[in-house]
Parts: sequence; C-alpha cells; structure tokens
Amino acid sequence: MDINGMYTPFLPQNPMRLLAFLCLLTLVLHEAGTASLPGERKREEHGPEEGDTYEFLHAGNYALSLEDYGEVIDLSSYEEPADYGDQISEAKVDSLTLPTRTSPSQSTVVPKMPSSNLTVPRPTTTGLPNVQGSHGLPTCLVCVCLGSSVYCDDADLENIPPLPRMTTYLYARFNHISHIQAGDFKGLTKLKRIDLSSNSISSIHNDAFRLLPALQDLILPENQLAALPVLPSGLEFLDVRLNRLQSSGIQPEAFVALERLQFLYLADNLLDSIPGPLPLSLCSLHLQNNMIETMGRDAFCDTGERRHERRRLEDIRLDGNPINLSLFPEAYFCLPRLPVGRYT
Repeated sequence: MDINGMYTPFLPQNPMRLLAFLCLLTLVLHEAGTASLPGERKREEHGPEEGDTYEFLHAGNYALSLEDYGEVIDLSSYEEPADYGDQISEAKVDSLTLPTRTSPSQSTVVPKMPSSNLTVPRPTTTGLPNVQGSHGLPTCLVCVCLGSSVYCDDADLENIPPLPRMTTYLYARFNHISHIQAGDFKGLTKLKRIDLSSNSISSIHNDAFRLLPALQDLILPENQLAALPVLPSGLEFLDVRLNRLQSSGIQPEAFVALERLQFLYLADNLLDSIPGPLPLSLCSLHLQNNMIETMGRDAFCDTGERRHERRRLEDIRLDGNPINLSLFPEAYFCLPRLPVGRYT
C-alpha cells in the first residue's frame, strides 16, 4: 500500500526476477484469454462446421490441427505403392491348389515314344463273316446286333445281308428285298426266327429254308409271293398273309410233314381251296379273305375213321370267302368247334 492507501503491485527489484515475472504474467493472461472465447468453446461442443471437416481432428479430449497431425502419425515410415503391372498375385488356399503360370523353359517335357511301339487296334465285329452287306459295310454297322438277335428293319436292304453264325433271331422288315437265294441262310444252324414282313419278295429258293434245323417261326406277310418253298420240318409258326399265294403254288402234302406246326396263317391271298392234308398238331388255321368256294369231306377230318377227333384245331376262319359252310356238314364232325364263316 502507498501513502495514499492505493494498492501497488509488488515488483521484484532484481532484473532477472522481474523478467521471469513478466513472462509468467504474459502466459497466464494468454491462457485466460483463450479459455474465455465463446466461439471456440462452441466448436468444441458441437463439432466442426461445414468446410472445417479436416481442419480439426478430435481424438479423445484433444483437438488436433492438420499442422500437428504429423506428430501423431509418422508418415515417413510408409513407402510409395509399388506398380506390379501385369504380374499375377498369388493366393494360398487350404483346400484348393491353384495352377501357377510357368515359363516355357520350366514346363515338363513328355518324352516321345517311338512310333514303332504304338499300335492302334482296328475295330472288329465279332462273329461276322468277312464279306460285306449291300451297303459296302459290315452287317452290324448297317443293322443292330444285340446278342444273338439282328435287327435290320427299315435299312433300305435289297438282299439278305451276311449274318453272324450265332444269329438266332433275324428281323429285316420294311425293306426292298425281292428274292431269297439258296445260300442266304447257309450255315445258320441256330436260327429260330426269320421275320421278313413288308418287303417285295416274289420268289424264294427251295433250299433257302430247308436246311435250317432250328427254324421255328417263319414270318412273311405283306410280300408278293405266289408260291411257297420247301419248309423245314421243325416249323411251328408260318405267316404268309397278304401275299399273292395261289393253291397251285403250294406243293401237295406240303404241311402234313410239319409235325410241330401249330399256327398256319394264309389269309388275304388268292387260294381257291383248303390246302391239305393238315398236320394233327395244328391249332389255328386262318384262310379268310381268299377265293375258296368249296371243300372236300376230308378237308379237316378222316372220313374213314368216324371216331377221329381233332381236339387241338379250335380256330378255323373262312370268313370273307364265297363258300357256304352249311353245305358241308360232314367236314366238321371231328372238330371241337365249327369254322367261322358264312352259313347261309
């Protein structure tokens, strides 16, 4: 206090102390002025305004400017990104191994085998004769060979193709075969069925079927046959429907020697009489749609033996013929059933 009662601040008399006091006073006033600015406190409470996004970066309770950011993160430890160009990055996968690109110098060289050691097997057709079919190809390339069966349906054949010796069933339907030669089935001792339906067969050599001991079924409908060849004795099924067969084209006693024949189908031909005598094994006889006008008393039964019975022959069809069946009652006495046909 001075003599007038006024407060007088204490000033150190030492110059060094006075300088230190002034510096400390300046620092206190600066800190007090900074803490009292309302605008700065508002920015700290509400965050940076638009346009100041990168001017202040807040980390916890610190406000860092871009000038001080270099002190927090040392950017000198980062290198410039390398330019790899067209190089392919490698990735390790636990369950999948990816192929890597190798240079031509690193590729594996496969040694070449001498040409003399290489053998290329030629395709073979087991069981086929060495001759070729009408197409110039082996039969089993033109037809379908499944086991012992040969299927040549709708194959544009004009002749019977050479067949494997083990052939058991032959199907050559819907072709253009016109003639059956004597040697077409030579040596086929296992052949059981021949089906030549819907061809243009007009003639069959007498020796074509005779030497086939295993033949059971001969199927020839929808052809142009006017006569039958000699038939094998083991035949059981004969179908010659829809041909041009005439009674004169059937040799006398052509069927009686066929002791196993059960089915004889001669419908839709040009027959004018019932062929006979018929074997006792016969079960079905179809003669419908022919030109039959009359029949003999012994057409079905043995007139010399009144007790003669033909229990097996239950199916006789004569419908579609001009014959009146009621005029021949003595011809049916041995039959279990009357023939089907016209009785008036």
